[in-house]
Amino acid sequence: MEPLNVLMVGTGEYTTGFVGTGGSASDKKVGVVGLSMFDLRRRGKVGKLGMVGVNGTKYPAIREHLHKNITLAYNNLDTSFESFPADDAKDPDAYKTAIDALKPGDAITIFTPDTTHYPIALYAIERKIHVMITKPAVKLLEHHLALLDAAEKHGVYVYIEHHKRYDPAYADAKFRAKKLGDFNYFYSYMSQPKFQLETFKAWAGIDSDISYYLNSHHVDICDSMVSQLGYVPVKVSASASKGVATSLGLHENTEDTISLLVHWEKKDDPSKHATGVYTASWTAPQKAGVHSNQYFHYLAQEGEITINQAKRGYDVAEDAAGQLVWYNPFYMRYAPDEDGNFNGQSGYGYVSMEKFVDGCRSINAGELKPVDLDAKGLPTLRNTIATTAILEAGRRSLDEGREVSIKQTDGVWSLA
Repeated sequence: MEPLNVLMVGTGEYTTGFVGTGGSASDKKVGVVGLSMFDLRRRGKVGKLGMVGVNGTKYPAIREHLHKNITLAYNNLDTSFESFPADDAKDPDAYKTAIDALKPGDAITIFTPDTTHYPIALYAIERKIHVMITKPAVKLLEHHLALLDAAEKHGVYVYIEHHKRYDPAYADAKFRAKKLGDFNYFYSYMSQPKFQLETFKAWAGIDSDISYYLNSHHVDICDSMVSQLGYVPVKVSASASKGVATSLGLHENTEDTISLLVHWEKKDDPSKHATGVYTASWTAPQKAGVHSNQYFHYLAQEGEITINQAKRGYDVAEDAAGQLVWYNPFYMRYAPDEDGNFNGQSGYGYVSMEKFVDGCRSINAGELKPVDLDAKGLPTLRNTIATTAILEAGRRSLDEGREVSIKQTDGVWSLA
């Protein structure tokens, strides 16, 4: 199959590991998207690479950062890319110029603020470009369904980057859930330390919230586990705490922690109900010892599953950190192999990227159609509708102070 040409939309932490003043302080110091795509190019799966942002003046520092932390770290791994806009320019519509330079069958990855996902994705889809969107896919169910219609019309693959689906423990839990009978209860928690708020200051509480940012992970995991049992979400109520983020200079609307209470119902037997509670926070302690604290508990008719993916039995004490730290090499393994090459191909962050690239190449080669990838249970637009519905319903519940219903009429999703 032909290599896939990829345009990376967004120049921030998840793509490059660069946050404006240098490398990120998080567990993504050299990024995920860029590093994965550079290695996939080395392996022959990716061809031309481009990157587009709004502020071209960042590119010299980004290139220096990538050269120092990737090229020199991994056996001279090629980190070159074509950039938009020019190094001396700023252009909020540069993504259009960059996408217009692609040909049908090429692909883009979108790792930008949540409110920009819809217009960028739609612009690409209408030009027959395959699209990967970071979670959440979009903020509104209406936009999710519009993108789905456009993707089907133009025959392209739209993939939502829910990498937790490829975490080995989470994937195993989904498999085991099929044998445990009817769904009864799900509780999840995910948090990040307060220092991350400095990275998110431009959009936190303005364009999006902590539920869209972190609850999206476990809402999707729960949906992937229970939809195979026939359960659908029917109503959502939300509650939030506030005060810490605003005291740190964040926008006055920024919540600290958001909890969603979701009622689930079995489609073929409405007498069977289940409850899901999903909590997310970005005001965890500065020295929490882990970048993403994350765990869930799943209770079913014939058993239960508990997963703690923050403390995986891998503890590191360093004088520089001044504390015990729990790392997660299962997500992105940055240690090189014996020949000095990048060796993180089995990390679930990388696996998610490769799944998208492989899907696009299979479609371009005529071996598969987008509907075939839906049938595989991958996190495609069609397979993530419930997650968008739940997240929007949660936001509306907070804004309107009421419970929000999720309805399906003749296969069409809506909120009420």
